[in-house]
Amino acid sequence: MTNTPAQKFKIGLVTATIWDNDGFFSIDLSRSYKTDTGEWRNTNSFHHSDLLNLAKCAERAEIWIGRQSFSK
Repeated sequence: MTNTPAQKFKIGLVTATIWDNDGFFSIDLSRSYKTDTGEWRNTNSFHHSDLLNLAKCAERAEIWIGRQSFSK
């Protein structure tokens, strides 16, 4: 796995990060939030209100990965 993501999709506070490991793709799903001190952090826990954006990010990641198979 490289240190640079193959692709990222962000909707609202939710991000899908796609990693390419020699044609095997993995996805990290995360939500950004701001701490009391104003710093931005990421978590793998989601609020109910994040679920639609989570589903859309996952769908975009799935479509992007599917297109990679056709381009090889």
